Amino acid sequence: MTCAAPTPPISCFALKISAAMPISRLSRSTSMQLPEPNPIPAAPRPGSVRTLAVTGGKGGIGKTNVSVNLGVALAGLGKRTMLFDADLGLANADVLLGLSPLHTLADLVAGRCGFPDVVIEGPAGLLIVPAASGRRHMAELQPAEHTGLVNVFSEFEHDLDMLLVDTAAGITDSVLTFCQAAQDAAVVVCDEPASITDAYALIKVLARERGVDRVQIIANMVRSAHEGRALYDKLSRVCERFIGDVSLNYLGAVPHCEWLRAAVQRQQAVVQAFPGSPSARALVEIAQRVGRWQSPAAPRGHVEFFVERMIRQGAPA
Repeated sequence: MTCAAPTPPISCFALKISAAMPISRLSRSTSMQLPEPNPIPAAPRPGSVRTLAVTGGKGGIGKTNVSVNLGVALAGLGKRTMLFDADLGLANADVLLGLSPLHTLADLVAGRCGFPDVVIEGPAGLLIVPAASGRRHMAELQPAEHTGLVNVFSEFEHDLDMLLVDTAAGITDSVLTFCQAAQDAAVVVCDEPASITDAYALIKVLARERGVDRVQIIANMVRSAHEGRALYDKLSRVCERFIGDVSLNYLGAVPHCEWLRAAVQRQQAVVQAFPGSPSARALVEIAQRVGRWQSPAAPRGHVEFFVERMIRQGAPA
């Protein structure tokens, strides 16, 4: 990977070096005592990682909460799962789980640590890659630097069943990059005009500018399962009429639930804090559906597939 006039403290060289480092240990969160992780198998298992980018056209719709709970639920189902907080400038996945990482992706990009130092272990054994919050330069990484971040994961993902990528909201290059890189993209939407409009805009850009032809839909903060399905049907009709070349799939609905709000205040995943609550049951059902997806048999399911696509498109790498 080459660097084209990076703005300090961004270091593409640091990313390249860290991507080549062997994965030997996990960083520890300062807020919890955890057992020693199982050793990483030396032999990789090609084609075994399923990647899902969780995104949304509008902020404030509970996207990160969905990502975090899906990650914990998948880990609880026995899936080796990693959650990558790809909201690079306003990250908060670690905050939702009450974790205090010693290092973040900002430290990795600046060359202050290696990738193993960034990864922390959360509830149910969920592995988390925290990004930084309030770091403007992280939100303004160049395409080549996005590629560097993508490359880093190729050193780790062979020991995973599922990689969740919690993107920022909107249609920035960062969001489009990680949605394009993942094998599947799930758009979180709630039943309000701005959310629906922005979700449609995001799907349109993904389809027409990045070639994403399949999008999963998660209806969030709905009053009933019927409302969730109706929301999906509404969005699907609009996309079919005005986009046409994209397939939408209904992944499920998460109800508006006071237990979910209580879990957020306690900085815990609702699937663990209140497993019998409506929102927890709905999120576990979605995780079960995702967990039944067939693992990719070819490198297309890997995050580094984005690098191959960039090369084909003639983008800088």
